[in-house]
Amino acid sequence: MSVAAEGEVVENALLGGRVRLRQPAKGYRAGMDAALLAAAVEARPGERVVEAGSGAGAVLMQIAARRPGVRLTGLERDPSMAALARENAALNGAEAQILEGDVAAGFRALELPPFDHAVSNPPFFDDPGALRAPAEGKRGAWMADDGLAAWTRFLLKAVREGGTITVIHRADRLADLLAGLSATAGSFSVRPVHAFADEPAKRVLVRAVKTGRAPLRLLPALVLHDRGGGKHSPAAEAVLRGEAGLGW
Repeated sequence: MSVAAEGEVVENALLGGRVRLRQPAKGYRAGMDAALLAAAVEARPGERVVEAGSGAGAVLMQIAARRPGVRLTGLERDPSMAALARENAALNGAEAQILEGDVAAGFRALELPPFDHAVSNPPFFDDPGALRAPAEGKRGAWMADDGLAAWTRFLLKAVREGGTITVIHRADRLADLLAGLSATAGSFSVRPVHAFADEPAKRVLVRAVKTGRAPLRLLPALVLHDRGGGKHSPAAEAVLRGEAGLGW
């Protein structure tokens, strides 16, 4: 049985139809950020990937389609969203374990061995006074009740030495993100994401390597839209259709 009554969820096609995703008709809806995060994961068959805050499974399902043979685990604190993620895994024939739990409780609470890769799209805001209160259905996705630091601590504990952490976040939080991850990770790679080439980046994709020591690399930016009127730039369209990844 669906986790939501008929009419409360919608089904969207991702990666050119390779992924079917059921998600709430109202509230937070996965979109470009989830697609970019999944495209940035370079896991090999047999490797283990955990996502902190997996929602309805948009990132996990796209990783499964892009990286066959990868072993996937998602952590989600909202039971209804976790159930929807399990439904999406079955819908797409993806082997993904969805656990219910809070990032703030720490990775050790899961009693799992460290993963090869950890990924996340953490809530964008820590301070409820920083923006108009989001709709209740979006609050969990937008507001980090325990701050960004709780997410970086979880991610650092979630991976083995030499494992990777990949995050998409607001560009203006880049310094906070790097500071949090630098506790035990390094070898940072940063890819700015611009809505248009002549505008400042609003998102950044960051990859860190646990115990890595290589210098930080600032990679060529991804530009999502052209001024010519097309919905997406050719590079962004290739990523959204699953025809290209975002290598490091």
